[in-house]
Amino acid sequence: MTEPDSVVFIVDDDAVLRESLKDLICSVGLRVEAFASAHEFLRSKRPEVPGCLVLDVCLKGLSGLDLQKRMAEADMDIPIVFMTGHGDIPMTVQAMKAGAIEFLSKPFRDQDLLDAIEQALERDRKACEQRAKTEELHGRYRSLTPREREVMALVVAGYSTSR
Repeated sequence: MTEPDSVVFIVDDDAVLRESLKDLICSVGLRVEAFASAHEFLRSKRPEVPGCLVLDVCLKGLSGLDLQKRMAEADMDIPIVFMTGHGDIPMTVQAMKAGAIEFLSKPFRDQDLLDAIEQALERDRKACEQRAKTEELHGRYRSLTPREREVMALVVAGYSTSR
Protein backbone atom coordinates (compact mmCIF):
# COMPACT_ATOMS: atom_id res chain seq x y z
CA MET A 1 0.00 0.00 0.00
CA THR A 2 2.97 2.36 -0.37
CA GLU A 3 2.00 5.55 -2.22
CA PRO A 4 4.65 8.23 -1.56
CA ASP A 5 2.90 10.67 -3.89
CA SER A 6 -0.25 10.79 -1.79
CA VAL A 7 -1.20 12.12 1.62
CA VAL A 8 -3.65 11.10 4.33
CA PHE A 9 -5.08 13.93 6.40
CA ILE A 10 -6.31 13.14 9.90
CA VAL A 11 -8.67 15.47 11.77
CA ASP A 12 -9.39 14.38 15.34
CA ASP A 13 -9.42 16.46 18.53
CA ASP A 14 -8.21 13.51 20.64
CA ALA A 15 -4.40 13.92 20.62
CA VAL A 16 -3.69 10.33 21.70
CA LEU A 17 -5.93 8.83 19.01
CA ARG A 18 -4.61 11.27 16.42
CA GLU A 19 -1.00 10.20 17.10
CA SER A 20 -1.98 6.52 17.16
CA LEU A 21 -3.69 6.85 13.77
CA LYS A 22 -0.72 8.77 12.41
CA ASP A 23 1.67 6.00 13.55
CA LEU A 24 -0.55 3.29 12.05
CA ILE A 25 -0.87 5.01 8.68
CA CYS A 26 2.83 5.92 8.53
CA SER A 27 3.68 2.27 9.27
CA VAL A 28 2.35 1.29 5.83
CA GLY A 29 4.44 3.92 4.08
CA LEU A 30 1.89 6.68 3.65
CA ARG A 31 2.50 10.37 4.27
CA VAL A 32 0.30 11.80 7.00
CA GLU A 33 -0.68 15.30 8.09
CA ALA A 34 -2.67 15.50 11.31
CA PHE A 35 -4.88 18.31 12.64
CA ALA A 36 -6.61 18.89 15.97
CA SER A 37 -9.61 20.72 14.48
CA ALA A 38 -11.61 21.23 11.32
CA HIS A 39 -10.62 24.90 11.27
CA GLU A 40 -6.92 23.99 11.47
CA PHE A 41 -7.39 21.65 8.50
CA LEU A 42 -9.24 24.29 6.47
CA ARG A 43 -6.44 26.82 7.09
CA SER A 44 -3.73 24.40 5.96
CA LYS A 45 -2.09 24.36 2.54
CA ARG A 46 -2.72 20.99 0.95
CA PRO A 47 -0.33 19.49 -1.60
CA GLU A 48 -1.54 18.82 -5.14
CA VAL A 49 -1.36 15.05 -4.83
CA PRO A 50 -4.00 12.37 -4.34
CA GLY A 51 -5.24 12.29 -0.78
CA CYS A 52 -7.98 11.39 1.62
CA LEU A 53 -9.31 12.67 4.90
CA VAL A 54 -9.76 10.50 8.00
CA LEU A 55 -12.28 12.56 9.92
CA ASP A 56 -13.86 12.28 13.36
CA VAL A 57 -17.56 13.12 13.30
CA CYS A 58 -17.66 14.66 16.78
CA LEU A 59 -15.18 17.53 16.90
CA LYS A 60 -15.17 20.57 19.13
CA GLY A 61 -16.29 23.61 17.13
CA LEU A 62 -16.94 22.66 13.53
CA SER A 63 -18.12 19.02 13.43
CA GLY A 64 -16.94 16.47 10.91
CA LEU A 65 -20.27 16.56 9.08
CA ASP A 66 -20.12 20.38 8.99
CA LEU A 67 -16.59 20.19 7.59
CA GLN A 68 -17.78 17.76 4.91
CA LYS A 69 -20.50 20.24 3.96
CA ARG A 70 -18.08 23.20 3.84
CA MET A 71 -15.65 21.22 1.72
CA ALA A 72 -18.43 20.40 -0.77
CA GLU A 73 -19.45 24.07 -0.91
CA ALA A 74 -15.82 25.07 -1.56
CA ASP A 75 -15.43 22.35 -4.21
CA MET A 76 -12.73 20.61 -2.14
CA ASP A 77 -13.10 17.11 -3.50
CA ILE A 78 -11.17 14.92 -1.04
CA PRO A 79 -12.53 11.45 -0.26
CA ILE A 80 -13.53 11.17 3.40
CA VAL A 81 -13.34 8.21 5.77
CA PHE A 82 -15.45 9.06 8.81
CA MET A 83 -14.93 7.58 12.25
CA THR A 84 -17.00 8.04 15.36
CA GLY A 85 -17.61 6.66 18.80
CA HIS A 86 -21.15 8.00 18.86
CA GLY A 87 -22.63 7.28 15.46
CA ASP A 88 -26.21 6.57 14.58
CA ILE A 89 -27.96 5.51 11.41
CA PRO A 90 -29.17 8.99 10.32
CA MET A 91 -25.65 10.38 10.81
CA THR A 92 -24.16 7.54 8.78
CA VAL A 93 -26.71 7.99 6.00
CA GLN A 94 -26.06 11.75 5.87
CA ALA A 95 -22.30 11.23 5.59
CA MET A 96 -22.57 8.52 2.94
CA LYS A 97 -25.11 10.45 0.85
CA ALA A 98 -22.70 13.38 0.88
CA GLY A 99 -20.00 11.15 -0.59
CA ALA A 100 -18.08 9.60 2.31
CA ILE A 101 -16.09 6.49 1.40
CA GLU A 102 -16.62 4.74 4.74
CA PHE A 103 -18.13 5.31 8.17
CA LEU A 104 -16.27 3.41 10.89
CA SER A 105 -17.50 3.04 14.47
CA LYS A 106 -14.86 3.22 17.18
CA PRO A 107 -13.27 0.98 18.11
CA PHE A 108 -12.52 -0.34 14.62
CA ARG A 109 -9.98 -2.80 13.30
CA ASP A 110 -6.79 -1.22 12.00
CA GLN A 111 -7.15 -3.18 8.76
CA ASP A 112 -10.66 -1.81 8.17
CA LEU A 113 -9.28 1.73 8.37
CA LEU A 114 -6.30 0.91 6.13
CA ASP A 115 -8.61 -0.73 3.57
CA ALA A 116 -10.87 2.34 3.55
CA ILE A 117 -7.86 4.64 3.14
CA GLU A 118 -6.57 2.54 0.25
CA GLN A 119 -9.97 2.72 -1.45
CA ALA A 120 -10.17 6.49 -0.90
CA LEU A 121 -6.66 7.10 -2.25
CA GLU A 122 -7.37 5.00 -5.32
CA ARG A 123 -10.56 6.97 -5.96
CA ASP A 124 -8.75 10.29 -5.59
CA ARG A 125 -5.83 9.12 -7.76
CA LYS A 126 -8.29 8.33 -10.57
CA ALA A 127 -10.04 11.69 -10.08
CA CYS A 128 -6.68 13.51 -10.24
CA GLU A 129 -5.80 11.68 -13.47
CA GLN A 130 -9.16 12.64 -14.96
CA ARG A 131 -8.73 16.28 -13.95
CA ALA A 132 -5.25 16.31 -15.54
CA LYS A 133 -6.61 14.84 -18.79
CA THR A 134 -9.42 17.39 -18.84
CA GLU A 135 -6.98 20.24 -18.24
CA GLU A 136 -4.74 18.95 -21.03
CA LEU A 137 -7.71 18.93 -23.43
CA HIS A 138 -8.68 22.46 -22.39
CA GLY A 139 -5.09 23.55 -23.00
CA ARG A 140 -5.10 22.00 -26.45
CA TYR A 141 -8.40 23.68 -27.26
CA ARG A 142 -7.08 27.06 -26.09
CA SER A 143 -4.05 26.62 -28.39
CA LEU A 144 -6.27 26.39 -31.49
CA THR A 145 -6.68 29.38 -33.78
CA PRO A 146 -10.18 30.85 -34.10
CA ARG A 147 -10.53 29.18 -37.50
CA GLU A 148 -9.42 25.79 -36.14
CA ARG A 149 -12.00 26.12 -33.36
CA GLU A 150 -14.67 26.93 -35.95
CA VAL A 151 -13.75 23.86 -38.03
CA MET A 152 -13.63 21.70 -34.93
CA ALA A 153 -17.12 22.82 -33.90
CA LEU A 154 -18.44 21.87 -37.35
CA VAL A 155 -16.73 18.45 -37.25
CA VAL A 156 -18.11 17.76 -33.76
CA ALA A 157 -21.55 18.76 -35.03
CA GLY A 158 -21.23 16.08 -37.71
CA TYR A 159 -20.27 18.13 -40.73
CA SER A 160 -17.67 16.77 -43.13
CA THR A 161 -14.41 18.62 -43.74
CA SER A 162 -14.52 17.62 -47.44
CA ARG A 163 -16.56 19.50 -49.99
